[in-house]
Amino acid sequence: MSVDIEVRGLPAERYVFRTSPLAELGYALHVLAEPGHHPGLHGWATATSSGLKPDLADRLREADFLWSPTFSDILTPFAGVPSRDGQPGATLAEDLDILDQLDDERFVGSALEFTCSASYGCGGPSPLVDADARQRALDMAAARGPRQEDFTRRLLTEPTVVRSWIRRLLEDCEQAFFADTWRRLETQLAADARHKTELLNHRGLAEALAAVSPALSLSENGGRIQADKLSEGRTTALDPAIGPGVTFVPTSMGWPHLLVLHAPSWRPVVHYPAATPEISRPPSVQDVQLRLEALAHPMRLQLARFLARATYTTGELAESVGMSAPEVSRHLATMKKAGLVTTRRRGRYVLHQLDLTVAARLGSDFLEGVLR
Repeated sequence: MSVDIEVRGLPAERYVFRTSPLAELGYALHVLAEPGHHPGLHGWATATSSGLKPDLADRLREADFLWSPTFSDILTPFAGVPSRDGQPGATLAEDLDILDQLDDERFVGSALEFTCSASYGCGGPSPLVDADARQRALDMAAARGPRQEDFTRRLLTEPTVVRSWIRRLLEDCEQAFFADTWRRLETQLAADARHKTELLNHRGLAEALAAVSPALSLSENGGRIQADKLSEGRTTALDPAIGPGVTFVPTSMGWPHLLVLHAPSWRPVVHYPAATPEISRPPSVQDVQLRLEALAHPMRLQLARFLARATYTTGELAESVGMSAPEVSRHLATMKKAGLVTTRRRGRYVLHQLDLTVAARLGSDFLEGVLR
């Protein structure tokens, strides 16, 4: 399985390696919302969370669907603005100015990305103009609680007001903690981007991709970049409507995620980890055999990928993987017995999620695989 980017004939100058303050802020917020995804950053997450003012912490929870569990494409707005040529802003303020250039349909559709996981790669109507898409967005938000349902309803009803609210929230995050974090990370990330650019210019695309991540490769005919992931997708770097090119954005806080933006009519973007924190892996052998046997089935491995990123109902999982709900239930039962999946009830919904602490104990290769 892989996510492929068509690059046949793309000139070398159209491969861009750049840092993005907004993308890194998005990852920082993801770490705060999903610390289990990032065992090496527990100290930073604990210290930062404890220092947040109650009002800011509450607002972050209200909008956390933008960076948890998915990573919304609005956090890389330069990929959706044709005039940018794939270039992020030099500062967070510049990135936010680019975000303001996205039209409402593109902004809202990307902000509600969690509602279209099954159709992400093929596009679909905007919930601002399509009644079915709107109802689906509200239904999926409702499954995640009244707070998210209310926010989604306001976003669909008053997108301009909510967009201003989101910008102010991100600006307040910069003032509260991210400015110091970005000063610490910017030099390292910029150096990594320069190094990868030099590799591209002097040794070619294949070697540059290998340096970016062992999960990236160039197809035998040189026409596709292939990202080895537990998902499938396809896009092109040759779309004249958005402008040809691929942008590579290094991240320090995003490890172990390797994310590929492959939405239709957006420029492809590869977010790659520029550093690898150490994972704490306490020895645990009592249930290893049971867990490995549970994950040996390809469908349960696919379910683990979904459940590592978000809570899902059985029906949502069935729709996402193309199986019946009873079949999914049987696989979930096996994974629960192995201690891999936790379940909680929210109103009339039963939500399932992968236990990332258990996943980390199975090893970094597995954790990276399901979170890639």
